[in-house]
Amino acid sequence: MSDQSAILRPETLLDEFKKIGVTHIITIPDSETNYLYELMEQQDWLDVIPVSREGESMATALGLNVAGKTPVVLIQNTGMLESGDSIRGMALDIGFPLLMIVGYRGWTRKGKTPDSAAIYTEPFLNAFRINYYLVEQNEDGARISEAYEESVATKQPVVVLIGDEYHGFNR
Repeated sequence: MSDQSAILRPETLLDEFKKIGVTHIITIPDSETNYLYELMEQQDWLDVIPVSREGESMATALGLNVAGKTPVVLIQNTGMLESGDSIRGMALDIGFPLLMIVGYRGWTRKGKTPDSAAIYTEPFLNAFRINYYLVEQNEDGARISEAYEESVATKQPVVVLIGDEYHGFNR
C-alpha cells in the first residue's frame, strides 16, 4: 500500500492554481490525467480549454494573457518537445508570463531512464533557457506558486515538471 503523502494529488495542483489566480487551463485530455481533468471541469472559477495539438496551447495562452486572463498550459513532455517552435515564437520571443505544467513521462529517480522522452526533457529546457521546478509529491506543491511568481517577474515561461507520473491523478 502506497503512502498517500508520497504522491502528488490533483487537489494540490488545484489549490495552487486557485491561490495564484489561474483562470484557464489549456490542455490535451488524456487517460493519465483523467481525475485531474474531471476535478478541473468541476471548478466554477476555472475554464478548461482542450486543444488538439500541444503547439496550439502557446498561442491560446498568449491570447488569454493579452485579454488579461491567467492561463496555465498543462501538457506532457513529449508534447512540449514537439512544441519547441511555438514555445520559442509565442512564449520566449514575445515575452509573457506563462506557467507550464509538464508531465515528466518516463522520469525516474532510480537511475536508469529507459524512456528517451525523459532523457531529453531537461536538456530541451536548458537549451531554451527555461527555468523549471520538479514537483513529485504534495509537499512540493508550493513550487507551483514559486514557478508562477518567477514567470510573472521575468515575463518568460517557467515549467513545473510533474515527476510522479500522475499516480494520484488517475482513478
